[in-house]
Amino acid sequence: MSSDFEKNLDKYAEVIVKIGLNLQPGQRLLIGKPIIGINGVPIELAPLVRLIVKKAYRIGAKLVDVMWEDDQIRLYRYKYAPKDSFEEYPTWRTDGAYDIAKGGDAMLLVAARDPDLLSEQDSNLIFTTHKTFLKYNKPAADLRRKGLVNWLAITAPIDRWADKIFPAIPQNKRMAKFWDILFDICRIKHEDPISIWKDHINQLVSRCSYLNHKKYNALHFSAPGTDLTIGLPEGHIWKSAYFTTQSGISNIVNIPTEEIFTTPHKDKTEGIVTATKPLFSDVLIENLKLTFTNGKVEEASATKGEEYIRNIIKTDDGASRLGEVSLVPNSSPISQTGILFYSILIDENASCHIALGNGIRTCLKNGENMDEKVFSDHGGNTSLLHLDFMIGSEKLDIDGIIEEEKTEPIMRNGEWAFEG
Repeated sequence: MSSDFEKNLDKYAEVIVKIGLNLQPGQRLLIGKPIIGINGVPIELAPLVRLIVKKAYRIGAKLVDVMWEDDQIRLYRYKYAPKDSFEEYPTWRTDGAYDIAKGGDAMLLVAARDPDLLSEQDSNLIFTTHKTFLKYNKPAADLRRKGLVNWLAITAPIDRWADKIFPAIPQNKRMAKFWDILFDICRIKHEDPISIWKDHINQLVSRCSYLNHKKYNALHFSAPGTDLTIGLPEGHIWKSAYFTTQSGISNIVNIPTEEIFTTPHKDKTEGIVTATKPLFSDVLIENLKLTFTNGKVEEASATKGEEYIRNIIKTDDGASRLGEVSLVPNSSPISQTGILFYSILIDENASCHIALGNGIRTCLKNGENMDEKVFSDHGGNTSLLHLDFMIGSEKLDIDGIIEEEKTEPIMRNGEWAFEG
């Protein structure tokens, strides 16, 4: 690799440790904490992980540990394991994540996978493994959602993923192309990316402040195939990926990030919404269309992956209701690449999106201190899962509803209609 690549990789690791995680002296750091469908860091990413570990120890971390994963081993399970064994899970992984969260330490999630790895496998088995993970991960996830841990989700290219995204260019140039784009969308190529990131977060926080001052009762989304009204609970809070833990550590939970978001009222979504990008979660879902009544999905269809999405909606009572509404301008750097990345972490930051499942407790006043019943009574949704899908485009208009007959423009043609 070139010297420019090495410099950018080092700056990426610096941003991850100092801005994303904001790792503190004396903290432990778990890298590769399991997420849906991924039990750790692909072994291909060892060079980046080593840089992160080195920087973490130089800051003063008292222990850094890494969970690794190999795609072929993951595939062998689907090919050769007994079909009645997919409710088994290596609980030491989620136990480790719980221990880190309980101790107020730090977690780095690395979302990188081959989108085609499981393309020929039974979607019902994939759903079973996802649901099993969610069950065992719930204790750690609950602590993370309550703000006990500074955490960050990132990504990085691996070979088969680059092959999927750039089939038209020579194979020996695909990884370099992917890294180059990733450095761009993560604002790494600047001389001082840490300063650039601080400015970017300030802009997102300013957008949040505007909407928090407005206190809209609901949002109305209008686009081809979409006529959707999402009610907002009293006391809802707009946030960016800039979070502060209960112990006072400020960090950024996603890199890249372009979104501002809040939690909807679980009972107040009405209408039809059509996804504008495919959704990928080990299973590809294309042309997703949902109809909501009284907050709940009443009809679901997709030209591909329909069985999987129907299973998702039946995961639990909250899986058929919304837990997030997120706004992203169509002019975001990720959208402007024109690339479908087959990664929710990246693709959700190219487009306005909504999420089925668990609501964001920190987006409701005092929500992180509420038990499930009180959170529900205030309009918050509770579910094992949280699944984002993209609904934004250059044809999307969004209005904020102040009261029944009074609205204000928030977005027009996919772009902000107010100054941040």
